[in-house]
Amino acid sequence: MTHEEILGILNERCAGTLMETLSIEYTGMTEQTLTARMPVTPAHMQPIGLLHGGATVSLAETVGSAASHIFLEDPHHFVAVGQEIAANHVRSARSGYVHATAVFLHKGRRSHVLEIRVVDDEGKLISFVKMTNAIVERTSKARS
Repeated sequence: MTHEEILGILNERCAGTLMETLSIEYTGMTEQTLTARMPVTPAHMQPIGLLHGGATVSLAETVGSAASHIFLEDPHHFVAVGQEIAANHVRSARSGYVHATAVFLHKGRRSHVLEIRVVDDEGKLISFVKMTNAIVERTSKARS
């Protein structure tokens, strides 16, 4: 399957989820990374007019979870679930898009640790996020 086909499937799966609500779109991937973007609109802001940190963390967790899922060794029997996330917000945004890229720091059989950098359209760092995903057996109710 090509990277474009994988991105298309990921974007289709956003329908009816928080990702659709936040207008998150997967935009690129390599053999080791996954990138998504989210617009900065009034719906994504705090009352004072700055990008909400919770929206930023939602973008980071979205791309980190999806990266773990698409890079699983056995996606038919296992699924990645978020276990821990920590974010350092260093700057905010008021317009445009924010872009999150997930890179693996550790890719084990039972856990993944990812670094997710969220930047603005000019490439300035907005947030630095570390995420740990547990790799658990898939249940019959989990979406594939």
